[in-house]
Amino acid sequence: MEEKKSAIDLTEETARRWLHERGVEIEDIGELVFYLQEKYVPNLKMEDCLENVERVLSKREVQNAILTGIQLDILAEKKQLGEPLQSIIETDESLYGVDEILAFSIVNIYGSIGFTNYGYIDKQKPGILVKLNEKGTGQCHTFLDDLVGAIAAAASSRLAHRAANTE
Repeated sequence: MEEKKSAIDLTEETARRWLHERGVEIEDIGELVFYLQEKYVPNLKMEDCLENVERVLSKREVQNAILTGIQLDILAEKKQLGEPLQSIIETDESLYGVDEILAFSIVNIYGSIGFTNYGYIDKQKPGILVKLNEKGTGQCHTFLDDLVGAIAAAASSRLAHRAANTE
């Protein structure tokens, strides 16, 4: 049992560390949650946003999606993927869609409102998403930008469900 717990701890620790190493802080995601929910949740506080981000990040399926997506981004940066996948991920080809499908695994955790939140934030690209979408930096964020948007959308959905239950 102890071995299983340490594997779970390692998965969460690694997912969080990789986000940080790729330039994404929990506060960045919290700001996206605030952006999505400030019009709908009276007296919304950043700490509420951050709490919901933390809860989303504690889910194993979210951690697995982060690890998978970031690893594919890194492999693309190092040109270690076979063609045509290398070019598709490296250029973030618009018809690829697998990056969004991986993000949907996160969005789906808190119901259909997550899809709306994700679609909106993916089009608007506020906050950290602007930086993650910059081309020519030498970094590939084909998966990371969608994962971060999905975490924010899921945290927003969780926050919205909790707010609706307290009204």
